[in-house]
Amino acid sequence: MRAVTARILVADDDPKHAQLIRLYLEREGHQVLTVGDGRAALEQARARRPDLIVLDVMMPLVDGLDVCRILRAESDVAIVMVTARSAENDMLLGLDIGADDYLAKPVSPRELTARIRALLRRTRGAGDSEVLRVGDLEVDGPRFEVRVAGEPVRLTSKEFGILELLAREPGRVFTRAQILDKTFGFENDVSDRTVDAHIVNLRRKIEKDPGEPRYVQTVYGRGYRMAER
Repeated sequence: MRAVTARILVADDDPKHAQLIRLYLEREGHQVLTVGDGRAALEQARARRPDLIVLDVMMPLVDGLDVCRILRAESDVAIVMVTARSAENDMLLGLDIGADDYLAKPVSPRELTARIRALLRRTRGAGDSEVLRVGDLEVDGPRFEVRVAGEPVRLTSKEFGILELLAREPGRVFTRAQILDKTFGFENDVSDRTVDAHIVNLRRKIEKDPGEPRYVQTVYGRGYRMAER
């Protein structure tokens, strides 16, 4: 399985509840960032671009409903609303303004985790289950396996993440910043040189001649791309 399944932002002004949710989600392999108010939720959602947001309704500075409205106008990020307001009208309002799911407190962390798992499957679609092929390179996401000419290649989770990102869109140039954002998630102690180092190690493992790479190509002044299929 992959070391990291998704990047999730948890916005809840109850730190104990936020930490409980974080614990359960991290057990699932997710990267989790927690914030305690609506303004911080907006800032981090825009800066970090998570795959999914767990959003409490009753928060200081900006309430969760307004956060949901604003984010839904800007992106299609998956949103699960969690709130002490359990009336049907409140639930319908949350769904009407763009929430993908709605749970009333007290929330079972196991149920929330299951809902998130199902929502991620729906939002990511069937593409995540396919084996990506470029020439005789195969990237099997669900099995966390890479093969070159039928021979298995062992990669670290970060190397695999970079390779899968590039292999999903052969020919597209990804900047180092984009690779950092999509592969390293909420980690802050990384730089462009980190990407370069992983690319060097990746080429040693998958390329016949790392000095003349067939698959992971450098686009000077821009970044990296996977060779066309």
